Amino acid sequence: SGYNGERAGMSEQSAIEKSARPNTVPSLVADLRALGVRPGGILLVHSSLSALGWVCGGAAAVVDVLLEVLGADGTLVMPAHTGDLSDPAEWAHPPVPADWVEPIRAGMPPFRPAITPTRGMGAVAECFRTWPGTLRSDHPQVSFCARGPHAKEIVRTHALTPQFGMDSPLGTLYRLGAEVLLLGVGYENCTSFHLAETRTGRLPQKRMGAPVLVNGVREWIWFEDVDFDDEDFPSAGTAFEQAFPGATSRGPVGVADCRLFSMRPAVDFVQRWITDNRTSLKATE
Repeated sequence: SGYNGERAGMSEQSAIEKSARPNTVPSLVADLRALGVRPGGILLVHSSLSALGWVCGGAAAVVDVLLEVLGADGTLVMPAHTGDLSDPAEWAHPPVPADWVEPIRAGMPPFRPAITPTRGMGAVAECFRTWPGTLRSDHPQVSFCARGPHAKEIVRTHALTPQFGMDSPLGTLYRLGAEVLLLGVGYENCTSFHLAETRTGRLPQKRMGAPVLVNGVREWIWFEDVDFDDEDFPSAGTAFEQAFPGATSRGPVGVADCRLFSMRPAVDFVQRWITDNRTSLKATE
Protein backbone atom coordinates (compact mmCIF):
# COMPACT_ATOMS: atom_id res chain seq x y z
CA SER A 1 0.00 0.00 0.00
CA GLY A 2 3.05 2.27 0.26
CA TYR A 3 3.71 5.26 2.47
CA ASN A 4 0.39 7.06 1.94
CA GLY A 5 -1.55 3.91 2.70
CA GLU A 6 0.37 3.44 5.94
CA ARG A 7 -0.29 7.04 6.99
CA ALA A 8 -4.00 6.70 6.24
CA GLY A 9 -4.04 3.47 8.23
CA MET A 10 -2.41 5.16 11.21
CA SER A 11 -4.93 8.01 11.27
CA GLU A 12 -7.80 5.53 10.90
CA GLN A 13 -6.34 3.49 13.77
CA SER A 14 -6.33 6.55 16.05
CA ALA A 15 -9.94 7.31 15.04
CA ILE A 16 -10.94 3.74 15.96
CA GLU A 17 -9.12 3.94 19.29
CA LYS A 18 -10.93 7.10 20.42
CA SER A 19 -14.39 5.78 19.42
CA ALA A 20 -16.35 3.57 21.82
CA ARG A 21 -18.61 2.48 18.94
CA PRO A 22 -18.65 2.90 15.18
CA ASN A 23 -20.22 6.20 14.15
CA THR A 24 -22.80 5.44 11.47
CA VAL A 25 -25.32 7.56 9.57
CA PRO A 26 -28.16 6.61 12.01
CA SER A 27 -26.03 7.25 15.13
CA LEU A 28 -24.76 10.62 13.86
CA VAL A 29 -28.29 11.66 12.80
CA ALA A 30 -29.44 10.92 16.37
CA ASP A 31 -26.51 12.91 17.81
CA LEU A 32 -27.27 15.98 15.65
CA ARG A 33 -30.99 15.85 16.51
CA ALA A 34 -30.09 15.67 20.20
CA LEU A 35 -27.85 18.73 19.73
CA GLY A 36 -30.86 20.60 18.31
CA VAL A 37 -30.45 20.59 14.52
CA ARG A 38 -33.98 20.73 13.10
CA PRO A 39 -35.50 19.97 9.68
CA GLY A 40 -36.06 22.95 7.40
CA GLY A 41 -33.33 25.12 8.88
CA ILE A 42 -30.48 26.99 7.22
CA LEU A 43 -27.23 25.63 8.60
CA LEU A 44 -23.67 26.88 8.12
CA VAL A 45 -21.32 24.04 9.03
CA HIS A 46 -17.62 24.12 9.93
CA SER A 47 -16.29 20.61 10.42
CA SER A 48 -13.43 18.26 11.25
CA LEU A 49 -13.98 14.69 10.11
CA SER A 50 -11.18 13.32 12.29
CA ALA A 51 -12.65 14.95 15.41
CA LEU A 52 -15.82 12.84 15.09
CA GLY A 53 -13.94 9.58 15.64
CA TRP A 54 -14.24 6.64 13.26
CA VAL A 55 -17.07 7.32 10.78
CA CYS A 56 -18.49 4.51 8.68
CA GLY A 57 -18.47 5.98 5.16
CA GLY A 58 -16.18 8.94 5.94
CA ALA A 59 -16.84 12.44 4.65
CA ALA A 60 -19.67 11.42 2.31
CA ALA A 61 -21.52 9.83 5.23
CA VAL A 62 -21.26 13.10 7.19
CA VAL A 63 -22.78 15.03 4.26
CA ASP A 64 -25.54 12.37 4.08
CA VAL A 65 -26.19 12.89 7.79
CA LEU A 66 -26.42 16.68 7.54
CA LEU A 67 -28.76 16.52 4.54
CA GLU A 68 -30.96 13.92 6.27
CA VAL A 69 -31.28 15.94 9.48
CA LEU A 70 -32.09 19.15 7.58
CA GLY A 71 -34.55 17.39 5.26
CA ALA A 72 -35.77 18.50 1.84
CA ASP A 73 -36.78 21.97 3.12
CA GLY A 74 -33.41 22.62 4.80
CA THR A 75 -30.41 24.39 3.30
CA LEU A 76 -26.86 23.25 3.99
CA VAL A 77 -23.96 25.72 3.65
CA MET A 78 -20.20 25.25 4.05
CA PRO A 79 -17.12 27.39 3.40
CA ALA A 80 -15.23 26.50 0.21
CA HIS A 81 -12.27 28.82 0.69
CA THR A 82 -9.23 28.75 -1.56
CA GLY A 83 -6.54 30.57 0.40
CA ASP A 84 -3.86 29.35 -2.00
CA LEU A 85 -5.28 31.65 -4.71
CA SER A 86 -3.56 34.63 -3.11
CA ASP A 87 -0.41 36.72 -3.31
CA PRO A 88 2.51 34.28 -2.86
CA ALA A 89 4.58 37.09 -1.32
CA GLU A 90 2.23 36.82 1.70
CA TRP A 91 2.47 33.04 2.15
CA ALA A 92 3.82 31.91 5.50
CA HIS A 93 2.73 28.27 5.99
CA PRO A 94 4.98 27.51 4.16
CA PRO A 95 6.63 30.52 2.53
CA VAL A 96 8.17 30.21 -0.93
CA PRO A 97 11.58 31.53 -2.08
CA ALA A 98 11.47 35.20 -3.13
CA ASP A 99 12.44 34.37 -6.73
CA TRP A 100 9.37 32.10 -7.01
CA VAL A 101 6.87 34.89 -6.31
CA GLU A 102 6.62 36.39 -9.81
CA PRO A 103 6.44 33.04 -11.69
CA ILE A 104 3.73 31.82 -9.27
CA ARG A 105 1.74 35.03 -9.65
CA ALA A 106 2.02 34.84 -13.44
CA GLY A 107 1.18 31.16 -13.70
CA MET A 108 -1.49 30.57 -11.04
CA PRO A 109 -4.68 29.18 -12.63
CA PRO A 110 -7.78 31.36 -12.14
CA PHE A 111 -10.59 30.62 -9.71
CA ARG A 112 -13.24 28.46 -11.39
CA PRO A 113 -16.24 27.70 -9.13
CA ALA A 114 -16.94 24.31 -10.69
CA ILE A 115 -13.34 23.08 -10.58
CA THR A 116 -11.11 24.82 -8.03
CA PRO A 117 -10.73 22.59 -4.94
CA THR A 118 -11.05 23.95 -1.41
CA ARG A 119 -7.91 24.35 0.72
CA GLY A 120 -7.76 23.73 4.46
CA MET A 121 -11.53 23.34 4.80
CA GLY A 122 -11.45 19.65 5.67
CA ALA A 123 -12.68 16.50 3.97
CA VAL A 124 -16.39 17.12 4.62
CA ALA A 125 -16.44 20.58 3.01
CA GLU A 126 -14.45 19.34 0.01
CA CYS A 127 -16.84 16.41 -0.41
CA PHE A 128 -19.84 18.76 -0.20
CA ARG A 129 -18.32 21.02 -2.87
CA THR A 130 -18.56 18.17 -5.40
CA TRP A 131 -22.02 16.98 -4.29
CA PRO A 132 -24.68 16.98 -7.04
CA GLY A 133 -26.85 20.07 -6.71
CA THR A 134 -24.35 22.09 -4.67
CA LEU A 135 -23.93 25.72 -5.80
CA ARG A 136 -20.88 27.91 -5.13
CA SER A 137 -20.39 31.65 -4.77
CA ASP A 138 -17.98 33.45 -7.06
CA HIS A 139 -15.14 34.73 -4.88
CA PRO A 140 -11.57 33.72 -5.74
CA GLN A 141 -10.51 33.26 -2.10
CA VAL A 142 -13.47 32.80 0.25
CA SER A 143 -16.35 31.22 -1.69
CA PHE A 144 -19.18 29.33 0.03
CA CYS A 145 -21.12 26.27 -1.14
CA ALA A 146 -24.84 25.77 -0.55
CA ARG A 147 -27.51 23.19 -1.35
CA GLY A 148 -31.25 23.42 -0.73
CA PRO A 149 -34.16 25.85 -1.24
CA HIS A 150 -32.16 28.97 -0.24
CA ALA A 151 -28.91 27.96 -1.97
CA LYS A 152 -29.30 30.22 -5.03
CA GLU A 153 -30.06 33.24 -2.87
CA ILE A 154 -27.10 32.51 -0.55
CA VAL A 155 -24.43 32.16 -3.26
CA ARG A 156 -25.82 34.77 -5.68
CA THR A 157 -24.08 37.83 -4.21
CA HIS A 158 -20.43 37.77 -3.17
CA ALA A 159 -18.64 41.10 -3.44
CA LEU A 160 -14.89 40.95 -4.02
CA THR A 161 -14.44 43.29 -1.06
CA PRO A 162 -15.22 43.27 1.77
CA GLN A 163 -15.17 39.54 1.20
CA PHE A 164 -16.96 38.80 4.51
CA GLY A 165 -19.35 41.78 4.44
CA MET A 166 -23.13 42.04 4.16
CA ASP A 167 -22.85 41.64 0.34
CA SER A 168 -21.49 38.12 0.81
CA PRO A 169 -23.09 34.75 1.57
CA LEU A 170 -22.45 35.51 5.27
CA GLY A 171 -24.56 38.67 4.98
CA THR A 172 -27.36 36.71 3.31
CA LEU A 173 -27.17 33.98 5.99
CA TYR A 174 -27.34 36.69 8.67
CA ARG A 175 -30.50 38.16 7.09
CA LEU A 176 -32.09 34.72 6.66
CA GLY A 177 -31.61 33.81 10.33
CA ALA A 178 -29.21 30.91 9.76
CA GLU A 179 -27.70 28.74 12.46
CA VAL A 180 -24.01 27.85 12.81
CA LEU A 181 -22.80 24.33 13.61
CA LEU A 182 -19.22 23.89 14.83
CA LEU A 183 -18.81 20.18 14.15
CA GLY A 184 -15.69 19.18 16.04
CA VAL A 185 -13.99 22.55 15.58
CA GLY A 186 -13.71 25.61 17.83
CA TYR A 187 -14.62 29.27 17.46
CA GLU A 188 -11.31 29.92 15.68
CA ASN A 189 -13.01 28.29 12.66
CA CYS A 190 -16.18 30.39 12.96
CA THR A 191 -16.14 32.42 9.72
CA SER A 192 -19.30 34.30 10.76
CA PHE A 193 -17.21 36.27 13.23
CA HIS A 194 -15.39 37.80 10.22
CA LEU A 195 -18.75 39.40 9.35
CA ALA A 196 -18.69 40.91 12.85
CA GLU A 197 -15.17 42.23 12.16
CA THR A 198 -16.29 43.82 8.89
CA ARG A 199 -19.33 45.42 10.52
CA THR A 200 -17.18 47.24 13.10
CA GLY A 201 -15.98 49.40 10.19
CA ARG A 202 -12.80 50.12 12.12
CA LEU A 203 -10.31 47.44 11.16
CA PRO A 204 -7.07 48.07 9.25
CA GLN A 205 -6.99 47.27 5.54
CA LYS A 206 -4.47 45.30 3.50
CA ARG A 207 -3.74 44.71 -0.19
CA MET A 208 -4.70 41.29 -1.54
CA GLY A 209 -4.34 39.66 -4.94
CA ALA A 210 -5.95 36.75 -6.78
CA PRO A 211 -6.22 35.20 -10.26
CA VAL A 212 -9.71 35.51 -11.76
CA LEU A 213 -11.46 35.07 -15.07
CA VAL A 214 -12.56 38.35 -16.69
CA ASN A 215 -14.69 37.69 -19.79
CA GLY A 216 -13.10 34.26 -20.04
CA VAL A 217 -9.53 35.55 -19.81
CA ARG A 218 -7.29 34.95 -16.78
CA GLU A 219 -6.21 38.14 -15.01
CA TRP A 220 -4.34 38.84 -11.78
CA ILE A 221 -6.25 41.47 -9.81
CA TRP A 222 -5.33 43.52 -6.72
CA PHE A 223 -7.88 44.70 -4.17
CA GLU A 224 -8.04 46.23 -0.69
CA ASP A 225 -9.84 44.38 2.08
CA VAL A 226 -10.10 44.16 5.85
CA ASP A 227 -7.01 42.67 7.47
CA PHE A 228 -9.00 39.85 9.08
CA ASP A 229 -7.76 38.32 12.34
CA ASP A 230 -9.31 35.27 14.04
CA GLU A 231 -6.92 35.14 16.99
CA ASP A 232 -9.44 36.43 19.53
CA PHE A 233 -12.45 34.48 18.17
CA PRO A 234 -12.23 31.78 20.92
CA SER A 235 -12.37 34.52 23.59
CA ALA A 236 -15.27 36.24 21.80
CA GLY A 237 -17.20 32.97 21.46
CA THR A 238 -16.70 32.11 25.12
CA ALA A 239 -17.86 35.62 26.11
CA PHE A 240 -21.02 35.13 23.99
CA GLU A 241 -21.78 31.85 25.77
CA GLN A 242 -21.32 33.52 29.16
CA ALA A 243 -23.44 36.56 28.23
CA PHE A 244 -26.31 34.44 26.88
CA PRO A 245 -26.55 31.17 28.81
CA GLY A 246 -28.59 28.67 26.84
CA ALA A 247 -28.14 30.44 23.48
CA THR A 248 -25.52 27.87 22.49
CA SER A 249 -26.33 24.17 22.46
CA ARG A 250 -23.25 22.10 23.23
CA GLY A 251 -22.87 18.34 23.07
CA PRO A 252 -21.23 15.35 21.42
CA VAL A 253 -21.57 14.28 17.78
CA GLY A 254 -19.61 11.06 17.55
CA VAL A 255 -16.78 11.80 19.98
CA ALA A 256 -16.52 15.47 18.94
CA ASP A 257 -17.41 18.41 21.16
CA CYS A 258 -19.89 20.44 19.05
CA ARG A 259 -21.77 23.72 19.26
CA LEU A 260 -24.96 24.98 17.63
CA PHE A 261 -26.13 28.60 17.83
CA SER A 262 -28.06 31.28 15.95
CA MET A 263 -25.79 33.33 13.74
CA ARG A 264 -27.39 36.78 14.07
CA PRO A 265 -27.25 37.27 17.86
CA ALA A 266 -23.73 35.81 17.94
CA VAL A 267 -22.47 38.16 15.20
CA ASP A 268 -24.16 41.17 16.88
CA PHE A 269 -22.53 40.30 20.20
CA VAL A 270 -19.07 39.63 18.71
CA GLN A 271 -19.20 42.91 16.75
CA ARG A 272 -19.63 44.79 20.06
CA TRP A 273 -17.09 42.55 21.81
CA ILE A 274 -14.38 43.18 19.18
CA THR A 275 -15.01 46.93 19.32
CA ASP A 276 -14.66 46.89 23.12
CA ASN A 277 -11.91 44.30 23.57
CA ARG A 278 -9.61 44.02 20.59
CA THR A 279 -6.26 45.51 21.58
CA SER A 280 -5.47 46.96 18.15
CA LEU A 281 -8.79 48.87 18.13
CA LYS A 282 -8.35 50.14 21.68
CA ALA A 283 -4.91 51.45 20.70
CA THR A 284 -6.50 53.64 17.99
CA GLU A 285 -9.12 55.23 20.26
